[in-house]
Amino acid sequence: MADSHAKHHDYHLVDPSPWPVVGSISVLIMAIGGVQMLHDGAPWVLLIGFAGVLYTMLAWWRDVVKEAVQGDHTPVVQLHHRYGMILFIASEVMFFVAWFWAYFDASLYPGEAIQASRTELLGGVWPPQGIETFDPWHLPLINTLVLLTSGTTVTWAHHALQHDDREGLKWGLILTVALGALFTVFQIYEYQHAAFGFSGHIYGATFFMATGFHGFHVLVGTIFLAVCLLRALNGHFSSQQHFGFEAAAWYWHFVDVVWLFLFVVIYILGAGAPGAH
Repeated sequence: MADSHAKHHDYHLVDPSPWPVVGSISVLIMAIGGVQMLHDGAPWVLLIGFAGVLYTMLAWWRDVVKEAVQGDHTPVVQLHHRYGMILFIASEVMFFVAWFWAYFDASLYPGEAIQASRTELLGGVWPPQGIETFDPWHLPLINTLVLLTSGTTVTWAHHALQHDDREGLKWGLILTVALGALFTVFQIYEYQHAAFGFSGHIYGATFFMATGFHGFHVLVGTIFLAVCLLRALNGHFSSQQHFGFEAAAWYWHFVDVVWLFLFVVIYILGAGAPGAH
C-alpha cells in the first residue's frame, strides 16, 4: 500500500494551500481601501489589506522554504524556479523601461513637455529652468560605489557557497546587507536635501519615480538577502541546492545594473550647468 503512494517522478505536487485565496482577498481589500482614499476616506481599509498581503507573502515563502529544506525541490523543480525568476526579472526590466521612456520623452523633447500642474512649456531646455540638479560626482557617485561594492560582496558569498565556505558565505552576505542598508540611508539623505519636489514639474516627477522605485527595489533586495543570511546561519543552503540565495543574487545584480543606467542617464547626462548645483 505504501509503495503505491511512493513518488516516481521529479516534480513536486504542492499540498493544498490557503495563501492564494487569502492573498487575493487581501489585495481586494487593499484596492477598495485605495479607492476610498482617492475619495478622501480613511487609510485603515488600505492598511488592513496591505497587512494581509504582507502576511500572505511571509507565510507563503515560509512554506516554500520548508519545501526546500524537506528536499522537495528536485533539480527539475529548481530548473523551473530559475525560469520563473528569469521571467520575473524580465518583467521588472520592462517596468523600469517605462520610467526611462517617460524621462527620455520629456528630456529629449523639452519644448513639447508640459509641466504637471501648469500650462506653460519648459522653456525648451532640460533640466527645466529653475531646477537645481544634484552634482553627480558627490553623493550619487558614492551611492554608485556602494552598490557596485555590494555586487562584489554578494558574488563573493555565492562563490564561497559553491565551495562550501560557510564563513565566506556569512560575511559576504553580512557586508552585502550592510551596504544595501547604507545605500538606502544615503538615498533618504539625498531626497531630504533635494532642491526640487515631486509635484509641479515633469523633472521632479520622472526623477523621483525612477530613482524612488529603484530605491524600493534596493530595500526589497536587502530584505531578500537578509532572509538568505538567516537561512545560511541555520545551515539551509548547500553547494548543490541553494536556489533561494541564487535568486536573491540575480535580483541584486539586476538592481545594480538599473542603478548604473539611472546614474548615467539621470544624474550625469541629465545634470544642469555646474553653477546650478
